[in-house]
Amino acid sequence: MNKFMLGKKAGMTQMFDTEGNVIPVTVIECGPIDVIQRKTNGVDTYEAVKVGFSDQKENRVNRPDMGQFKKADINPKRFIKEFHVAEDSELKVGDRLVVSDCFEVGDRVDVSGVSKGKGFAGNVKRHGQKGGREAHGSKYHRRVGSLGPSATPARVRKGKKLPGQMGNINVTVQNLEVVVVDGERNILVVKGAVPGVPGGYLSIKATVKRQKA
Repeated sequence: MNKFMLGKKAGMTQMFDTEGNVIPVTVIECGPIDVIQRKTNGVDTYEAVKVGFSDQKENRVNRPDMGQFKKADINPKRFIKEFHVAEDSELKVGDRLVVSDCFEVGDRVDVSGVSKGKGFAGNVKRHGQKGGREAHGSKYHRRVGSLGPSATPARVRKGKKLPGQMGNINVTVQNLEVVVVDGERNILVVKGAVPGVPGGYLSIKATVKRQKA
């Protein structure tokens, strides 16, 4: 069974479990996705499929990608990802997958997406540092602390937490539980939060973490 899917974040809400407890969930508009290319060990040295989600205008697609879409005889896609598959997988170019083909309730998934961009941020916001005193005479409120040693090594060490761009990076949330799968409406609901803003594109696949016994 192919445990991967592409989708778009619809938003968050809440549901009740079988014991009556309220749980936060994220609703994801999933698929359908089309197989654009099949990669094999003989040609590409690994087994994978390239899939696309969400139709795109032809004038917004570059020529190499457009040639690939025409070869696969599918409409241009806005969001494209590649997933590894087993060597005996029967997926081929032109196949279409819906969410109910890939996941079922109780599955554990990893969801990847681009986090919310928050612009240039200081250390207090970006790294959660404490900051200085808030007293009237203090001249050190939210500034960066000591940058490190003086004479030795006489430089700022690599990895020092400093102000800079916050967010707008690819983030993966692991081991989320699937609570609803609706193949007719192309909806996947997972327990917890996923990266990005409503309308952001997401990549979903079977989790790499093992469940605790």
